[in-house]
Amino acid sequence: MTDVELRPIDLTELPGFYRTLTETFGEDPRDDDRDRLATVFEPERSLAAFDGDQIVGTAGIYTRDMTLPGGPRPVAGVTVVSVAPTHRRRGLLTEMMRRQLTELHEQQREPVAALWASEGGIYGRFGYGVAARQVAQVGRKDEMRLRPGTPLGSGRVVLATPEAARPHEIAVYEQVRPATVGFLARDERWWDRAFDDRERIRDGATSRRHALHREQDGSVTGYATYRLKDEWTPTQNDSEVRVLDVVTTTPEAYATLFSFLASIDLHPKLVRWRAPLDDPLQHMLLDVRALRTDVYDSLWIRLADVSRALAERRYSVPVDVVLEVGDEFCPWNAGRWRLSGDGSGARCERSGDPADLVLAATDLGAAFLGGPTLASLGAAGRVTERTRGALAAASRAFAGDRQPWCPEVF
Repeated sequence: MTDVELRPIDLTELPGFYRTLTETFGEDPRDDDRDRLATVFEPERSLAAFDGDQIVGTAGIYTRDMTLPGGPRPVAGVTVVSVAPTHRRRGLLTEMMRRQLTELHEQQREPVAALWASEGGIYGRFGYGVAARQVAQVGRKDEMRLRPGTPLGSGRVVLATPEAARPHEIAVYEQVRPATVGFLARDERWWDRAFDDRERIRDGATSRRHALHREQDGSVTGYATYRLKDEWTPTQNDSEVRVLDVVTTTPEAYATLFSFLASIDLHPKLVRWRAPLDDPLQHMLLDVRALRTDVYDSLWIRLADVSRALAERRYSVPVDVVLEVGDEFCPWNAGRWRLSGDGSGARCERSGDPADLVLAATDLGAAFLGGPTLASLGAAGRVTERTRGALAAASRAFAGDRQPWCPEVF
């Protein structure tokens, strides 16, 4: 870190910041991508490492609301993190991560930070834990028959232009968001990004199609967006329906939209790269092997302030437990905390009482959204039970009814 300065940038310095980011990720800088970044970029929450007048490291935060157990709360969306190839192994990333978390704590900003990791081995050492997982799905559509009795309802699927679909998709998303742990609030800037459909980002597929599930009374209870990709040889058709989003307010709309997607002619494969870990579709199919799934990480969560983060959360059953938290990276979190709460509210305060459970900040972040359970982390040796029965009780309190799910990479 000798002679390297860390500071926020202003928008006039965004081109150099963006060049370093693209170089690190092996991409060519493009004006339209930089302009797209500028629409949501928050220079006052950025961080750049300067070696002289050259930017050699980047990081940033998006100010977002995310649905946590109990409802939407402010979360620091950590993003655009990079270190130039010429400056690796010098501690730049560590210092940028430390600076971000320290400022969140000292300025009493968001007590929770969230990110998507480009590599799985990076962020655990800074106290981030894998709090949500997702699946990639690939299947042959002719094998994807729904189980008899799957409720389809009386609605129908209609195709719409992006302009016509947008208000309906926003309305459906806003109905689902407050109760779906992991969903992010979107203002118009973020909806513009969601509807971005430049030809270069289509990977050879068509423009985005928009399918709405419309009830008999005219109301829209779900939507799906997708692309079509042709893959023909003289003897084989491997063309795909590439599903991008499926968001619905009813099980009937979910089943009907997938039935529609599986019926699109001349494209025998269905591909969906991001789906919920507990996607209902797996329980709707007659043949459970018709859809191959691969599980991988999505959201990583870091508690910048253990006490405030745990107090803002709500709990499935009443909990009263003393947690001994290990946190070398953010030492203000280390020590014993008494957490008392239920579905209506919670308190988390310093305690001199003996610990019931001992765990690291990384594992507390992993369990925070209610996905990985404290009991499963305990089975892996990552949570130590000091009071008999405390692990099972706390695990039930932290667990949610559904797996957390974030459909948006930021």
